Amino acid sequence: MYPSAMFPREVRIGDAAAFAGTTPRAIRHYHHIGLLPEPGRGADGRRRYGYDDMIRLLWIRKMSEAGISLDDMRAAFDEARDVEDVLGRLEKTLAAQEAAIKRQRAALRRLRAVGSPLGLLSPLVTDRLSHLPSGALRPSDLDALLVTERIFGPLGAAIQASVFIILATHPDLRAEADRLDAADAALDDTVDPHDPKVGELAAQHCAHHEALLQAIEEAGLDVAEEKLFEIHDAGASGEDDARMSALEAVTKMPYGFSPARTRCMELTARLLAGDPSAGS
Repeated sequence: MYPSAMFPREVRIGDAAAFAGTTPRAIRHYHHIGLLPEPGRGADGRRRYGYDDMIRLLWIRKMSEAGISLDDMRAAFDEARDVEDVLGRLEKTLAAQEAAIKRQRAALRRLRAVGSPLGLLSPLVTDRLSHLPSGALRPSDLDALLVTERIFGPLGAAIQASVFIILATHPDLRAEADRLDAADAALDDTVDPHDPKVGELAAQHCAHHEALLQAIEEAGLDVAEEKLFEIHDAGASGEDDARMSALEAVTKMPYGFSPARTRCMELTARLLAGDPSAGS
């Protein structure tokens, strides 16, 4: 005897959910989005589900297991969309999921090989820093690379890694960098932007930057950076995330600079660009 030929009976939402292998909350959501028509209620005011409702719930579960979205299910039930269209959309979704799984597996391999948190950065950055001994990079260095990667992408972060490689292997340059950072922090709102020490600090930043560039060249890292461009252009970076502009990123980051510090940064940039008037 077929179930539909049996004596008709209606059940409560809990029983319907248990039979269909879902939850009452999911069934209520199906009602809300129009995927499952809301049944009538009994004398006690509770919904009652019949045979047709159970069949619809079973089909919903089967389609869900196949990866079909709720929107596509609704369209399929309403015959508003051709089944080939639904399957085509599903195929694209599965392909995107497969690509995501590949990226996750690659990240897992990097974490096991390199360790955390360095292994969470892009392969281009991870490979760049892989020869450094464990603990050579400060947490703040990794944080800076994370921010740079977000703004300028893996290539920008990999190039910035050259600076951190030098700082990790040249204690004198690291000490000078720490001194300059402390001096920058002292440029608070109480400092006049036109105080002579602002210009002096900009000149010191410029000299330190030039020393870093010289050390990068002596270490052969400038040649390695040329290789980075080749690797990136060949599409080996493995990253395709949309990135915000530097200007947009600055407006969204939870920090700001005092007028004195802002002027110091501007003067440093002008000195590095060869503007002699910046030092006057």
